[in-house]
Amino acid sequence: MTVEYRDYYKILGVDRKADEKTIKSAYRKLARKYHPDVNKGEDDKFKQISEAYEVLSDPEKRRRYDTLGPDWQRYAQQPPSGGPGGFRVEHFEDAGDFSDFFRTIFGDLGARTAGGRGRGPGLRVEDLFGRAGAGAHGRGGDVQAAVEISLEEAFHGTRKNLTLEGQEACATCGGAGNVSGTSCDACGGSGWQRTRRQVDVRIPAGVRTGQRVRVSGEGGGGGAGRGDLYLEITVAPHPQFERKGDDILLDLPVTAPEAALGATVEMPTLKGKVSMKIPPGTSSGRTFRLRTYGMPKPKTGGAGDQLVKVKIVMPSSLTTEETALYQQLKGLRSDNPRAYQG
Repeated sequence: MTVEYRDYYKILGVDRKADEKTIKSAYRKLARKYHPDVNKGEDDKFKQISEAYEVLSDPEKRRRYDTLGPDWQRYAQQPPSGGPGGFRVEHFEDAGDFSDFFRTIFGDLGARTAGGRGRGPGLRVEDLFGRAGAGAHGRGGDVQAAVEISLEEAFHGTRKNLTLEGQEACATCGGAGNVSGTSCDACGGSGWQRTRRQVDVRIPAGVRTGQRVRVSGEGGGGGAGRGDLYLEITVAPHPQFERKGDDILLDLPVTAPEAALGATVEMPTLKGKVSMKIPPGTSSGRTFRLRTYGMPKPKTGGAGDQLVKVKIVMPSSLTTEETALYQQLKGLRSDNPRAYQG
């Protein structure tokens, strides 16, 4: 199998000496631009961006990537097995969207899902435990998982139950692979065991796409304790509301009589339905502001606003009586909104 080399620095458009902040900024900018929910048909580009960030944002993966240099082909042709000085290539489902190059070089370190989306309770995150630092004396590796939530869940905050599966240091031998000089029966002498556990995580109100939520002590296991679990958040598009920063945008359809004469109309918000007065003579496109009806601001407190844009909706067909009334109204008005002064 031919493994194609990937220049992760070029994919993110950063220098090889770029720091963590620069890499994260470049990733977020590109992820927003090429996310499949925003830019249809760019799934492959988004996967490449996610893969590049997976490597360059992880100190151990980045160190391995930079160190291999021209020797990467040797690893592609004959990956070294586990043991002193080597690393073990594992097959894991959650790297399914990553390239063969990534699998070959980083298979033992695990990966978050590229553009992955977890829906509903019992979200499954497989084989994400990084082995770096895990073992009889080290702290377990950090874990990253992609989670998609609804806009309502982002507004109120939510809890998710995750099923985490992966490789952890053997509880019987502590990762040593032997007990009193005899090969450990529990792990077959490998020092690692397949584990599966449930984790209940809280996602705070106000999160947005691209943010990471840290869950302390829920990552990979090690002799010195577990690493951390990082949730990469994606907020799904909403059929009615659009988020802009901390504000919520809503198009509100009203009839021509309601706009002309004024009315009190009921409309949705993320807090529930509310009534709003439409003043007489409201034009299509006029925007009203409902203060504090936007997204919560977890860092500063308070909330954004809901911006309501009026959209006058005309009937697709008129009865004979309605046509007559509109003709009569037309005859009563002499002003022309399309008249321009030269």
